Amino acid sequence: MLYEPSLMAVLIFGVIVAITLGLSFWLGAKAKSAKGYFAASGGIHWFINGVAFAGDYLSAASFLGICGMIAFYGYDGFLYSIGYLAGWIVALFVIAEPLKRMGRFTFADALDSRFQSRGIKLAAAISTLAVSIFYLIPQMVGAGALITPLLGFPHYVGVLLVGTIVIIIVVTAGMVSTTYVQFLKGSLLVVFSTLLTVLILQRGFSTDPVNNGKSTHQFQILGPAASDDIEHWNNELGLTEQDSLTPLNEGPWKDKGYLQLTRADKISFWKLTQNAEQQYFLSETQYKEKTADGKIIINGLPQGTGEGETDFYPVGRISKLPDDKKETGPLGLTEFFSTLSKSEVILWGSDTIKLKAGSDLTIYFPKPTSGEKVLSPGNHPKFAGIRGSDLKGKLNFLSLMLALFCGTASLPHILIRYYTVKDQASARKSTIVGIGSIGYFYILTLFMGLGAMTSGAMDVTNSNMAAPLLAKSISDWLFAIISAIAFTTVLGTVSGLIIASSGAVVHDLMSSFMKIEMNDFAKVRIAKIASVVVGLIAIILGILFKEFNVNYLVGWAFSVAASANLPALVMLLFWPKTTKQGITVAIFVGMISSLAWILLSADSYKGIYGLKPEDAIVPFSQPGLVTIPLGFLTLILVSLLTQPKKEEAVS
Repeated sequence: MLYEPSLMAVLIFGVIVAITLGLSFWLGAKAKSAKGYFAASGGIHWFINGVAFAGDYLSAASFLGICGMIAFYGYDGFLYSIGYLAGWIVALFVIAEPLKRMGRFTFADALDSRFQSRGIKLAAAISTLAVSIFYLIPQMVGAGALITPLLGFPHYVGVLLVGTIVIIIVVTAGMVSTTYVQFLKGSLLVVFSTLLTVLILQRGFSTDPVNNGKSTHQFQILGPAASDDIEHWNNELGLTEQDSLTPLNEGPWKDKGYLQLTRADKISFWKLTQNAEQQYFLSETQYKEKTADGKIIINGLPQGTGEGETDFYPVGRISKLPDDKKETGPLGLTEFFSTLSKSEVILWGSDTIKLKAGSDLTIYFPKPTSGEKVLSPGNHPKFAGIRGSDLKGKLNFLSLMLALFCGTASLPHILIRYYTVKDQASARKSTIVGIGSIGYFYILTLFMGLGAMTSGAMDVTNSNMAAPLLAKSISDWLFAIISAIAFTTVLGTVSGLIIASSGAVVHDLMSSFMKIEMNDFAKVRIAKIASVVVGLIAIILGILFKEFNVNYLVGWAFSVAASANLPALVMLLFWPKTTKQGITVAIFVGMISSLAWILLSADSYKGIYGLKPEDAIVPFSQPGLVTIPLGFLTLILVSLLTQPKKEEAVS
């Protein structure tokens, strides 16, 4: 879809960015020492740190990705919320207090507290950089998705803008400004998500949703019919002798069920489907053609807002309500779900057709789906194995859930937050506040995602925009505020990731591994240079991964973090026979194996290399089920082989 920038949104966006940057410059005076820059001098109050945990953790994936996945697929998106929240149990009961006790600036400090090993410092630093950069990708993709409707800029300009602002935040004041930015955006995100949820319940459901005062386009779904007879559909469509409806079943169209309708020299595509009762339905679609010379055609016309141009219609509505009602009026919390479960919702799917002329044709088609199915797992293509008998699909789902559960306590930018409070009790209390804030927000994502699904305002081409467009369907003011808050969500998370990366470069690689002597001034200066470099890398990757759902990318980042870091942390705390060699090798094995698995997966073949996903080497896309146990096994075996020799008794 094309988006027209809103002056109100631009002004609110500008105010929030100005406040954020002003805060950074003001706090910059408190970050002259290395401890001030990397750990805010350990002086952050536990409650502020707890809300900052939420601000750091509730990233673009949480707000944009989860809401978008729920809006397009239903309950499957909420499974991410469950996995993300469950991971904090590991952080609370296993990691929080020991990490505060053992560490100083970075994740590597805790791992190396017993051994003082250069190998551990090197492995942990490289792991921190790999995980942070991998996690930066979805944040930058989400940033570009936000800036496009907010300011009317292309995706890459949005990524550049966010990257530049974040680099300024980090370079000016380090962890001090990052903490307060995260506290600010965590508070705003929870408050305004609550407001948005209240408005969703107040609006209720309607079979003809109103998108900010405008009625939505009603896509035709004809049927049911007992057969797929063309004459029947000709009559249903009211075609004349000058019109034609032609089945498409040759070459790339084979077995996809499409028909081409030519009416008054205008071409459209319709999809023929069959339900479980063997009844046939014919559905109106939308399509995008990208020609060989780069032109974009939408539904037969050039994409644009001028005369003779067109754009995608917004989508997302309920087609049937219980008792054939047209609208429900305000709904309670439980009534919202009970009503939806008895309704029929229009979800959307897509097919991509490569035409002989060199054009790429993407067709988006409606899928009437029962509300009961929407509220059940298995609608997303990646989770389809939950319902079916395909073992690979089930393993892929289990692998993702394991990564989400284990990944939270392994993310470097989350772990370093424990160094910003004064003692272990504060670390524990911070975690409890963080869990409460995060858990409450994730409950709200289910309402926001389902609200977007039925709002009539969704962009059929971009799931990452579901939450902001939901807000826009209610009010331009709310859209402006929600978009600006989502933008600060990206700023806070990216700031934390860049701080973690710069700490790994300066403190772990240069100071501890290379043994380069530096005073505090030199450490802070080099950390700022490293922040700029990491920020530039994040910008480039954010542009390259534009088409990926941010939530799915975060699942990969969690897999890498859990595979590389969790075995070392857990075994160091609970297995006395752990050796420095075991930790070092386990980190490298977990990191390399998980990255290799991801790069050899079907999703990478399709989304990165443009190859056939069925040619992928690994059997399923999420690596955690294999690579996390591999990390533990490697650490145990190497530690047993490198046990220190017992001193012989002196006679």
